[in-house]
Amino acid sequence: MPDFAASLIRWQKANGRHDLPWQGGRDPYAIWLSEIMLQQTQVSSVIPYYQRFLASFPDIAALAAASQEEVLAHWSGLGYYSRARNLHRAAQWVVKRHDGIFPAEFEQILALPGVGRSTAAAISAFAFGRRHAILDGNVKRVLARYFAVEGHPGAKGVEARLWQHAEALLPRQGIEAYTQGLMDLGATVCTRTRPRCGDCPVGVGCLARHLGRQNELPGPRPRKVLPERETIMLLFLHKGGIYLEKRPPTGIWGGMWSFPEIAPADDPQQASLARFGFETRLLEPLPAMQHAFTHFRLRIRPQCLEVQGVQPQARQADGVWLGLEEALGAAIPVPVRQLLLQCGKGDAKKPAG
Repeated sequence: MPDFAASLIRWQKANGRHDLPWQGGRDPYAIWLSEIMLQQTQVSSVIPYYQRFLASFPDIAALAAASQEEVLAHWSGLGYYSRARNLHRAAQWVVKRHDGIFPAEFEQILALPGVGRSTAAAISAFAFGRRHAILDGNVKRVLARYFAVEGHPGAKGVEARLWQHAEALLPRQGIEAYTQGLMDLGATVCTRTRPRCGDCPVGVGCLARHLGRQNELPGPRPRKVLPERETIMLLFLHKGGIYLEKRPPTGIWGGMWSFPEIAPADDPQQASLARFGFETRLLEPLPAMQHAFTHFRLRIRPQCLEVQGVQPQARQADGVWLGLEEALGAAIPVPVRQLLLQCGKGDAKKPAG
């Protein structure tokens, strides 16, 4: 096991990644931001978001002082929006509980909203040189292959065994290079498909390689049929404006701007009049689209309506009319962005029938 850590550290220093925007410093804020963004998201997708986010919110005080809507707008398109809400809450927590200074103790980092054991360990290693084990998705794959651990890494028993291995492999020195090396190995060599075993610095001790089981380990996620839900999104158009309403602060797309929704059995024109006081003309619906969440699939049926009048007593307390460019710059989820772009091409202006 000591050979594993030593080999990995040497490899990382010679062949690992050293030019990522969040590397080369010990600013815990920048490291924390990168680690949150990298949760379930590839480096190539994160980099432009990270750079824009840091330019707008250069430190914890700036992030804490921002509105949730500003934060979500900078996160729009990156997905898993609870990360952004937790990031904002954690910044306010640090300002309130730690006088704006990012905590250095592992348990205090772990207590921040949105920070789990592996993320806290990575922040501790990179920002403070502290010795804690990480176990993100890439590392789970590396260790499952190296030790030929059977089963899906997300299963509790399997994950517990992987944590034991991760703790046992920790080196006494060089924790930063070792931690980065594990991440680099899983991302660039010990990949999910077509692993480059010939380039692996620890391949000599890898049981999966010796057994020819690289493509079998780690075990697959148990097959589960995701339930499907369906909704109608109402795209109200009026004098070049598009109507968006703010979603509740928690739940799917919490705190973001979206199109109003009705149940599949509801009549769009009747619902528009009853709920918003909008007198509408039905336009051609846009093609249905699918959006996958972790626990279900959502089938979206976009229905376009031209607003021809508004009843005097109508109230739209949670909604706003925005121009297309302004709407695209707001905190919106990916499906809403896709539909807005179709509106921009004129796809939403054809009369029904």
